[in-house]
Amino acid sequence: MARLILCSDDFAFSRGVSETIADLARAEKINAISCMAAMPGWGADSELLRGLPVHVQIGLHLTLTDEVPLTPMPRLAAAGRLPAINPLGRMAARGRIPLDETAAEIAAQFDAFIAALGRPPAFVDGHQHAHALPGIRDLVLAETALRAPQAWIRDCTDRLAAMLARPFAGKAIGSAWHSRGLRRAAAAVGLATNESFAGHYDFAGDYRALFPRFLRKPGGTHLVMCHPGAGVRPGDAIATARSREAEALRNWPIADMAAIEGLAFPA
Repeated sequence: MARLILCSDDFAFSRGVSETIADLARAEKINAISCMAAMPGWGADSELLRGLPVHVQIGLHLTLTDEVPLTPMPRLAAAGRLPAINPLGRMAARGRIPLDETAAEIAAQFDAFIAALGRPPAFVDGHQHAHALPGIRDLVLAETALRAPQAWIRDCTDRLAAMLARPFAGKAIGSAWHSRGLRRAAAAVGLATNESFAGHYDFAGDYRALFPRFLRKPGGTHLVMCHPGAGVRPGDAIATARSREAEALRNWPIADMAAIEGLAFPA
């Protein structure tokens, strides 16, 4: 039977986000958590991950956009803060990513994750999918193969028919385009990936209406991202959406909804 991985991104973005995600995991409403180990609250928030159901996978959400890096990055983060995803994407497309700085930052975020949890991540992805950008992806794959060889990598590609059957197909196709070749590159260094990917929307639509459509046309391992949370952190453009997602996920029979599409959940 195909398997649903319902992954909440952005753990440690704020305390309210972390508490919400941990509560949803305990209630078996999500079965994967992607952690921002670069965030100031990561050390304290990581304690919330102890004692979760054994099937909940804990991964590393590499943070290479918008936040303050763990390491000195005088070229990529000259003012002390990493660039937004669009400028970073343009730099990557032109081969202008400072690879030495970026490799050191990726290693530091692995260090922070392992120091807090005492184990490597079960999977690795990137905030705003920056892990898939040219140049950066090679660094991510190399570090993951070295530090977490049993981990899988988030692949944002999918079959065209599947993406067209789900909401916001344009966003999905854009993510797939930027991720093209990632699955093959991961396999070349012995790393697995998810087989299909969904969860794109504009963070303004009716999440209750959209979510069931994310489950359509799954692959064998179907990864759906979500962003539940609570509270407001300055600069958080999706704070309202986080609260809506959390409320919906708390109240839905996720396992039953997954089963309709032939997906096993939470296992």
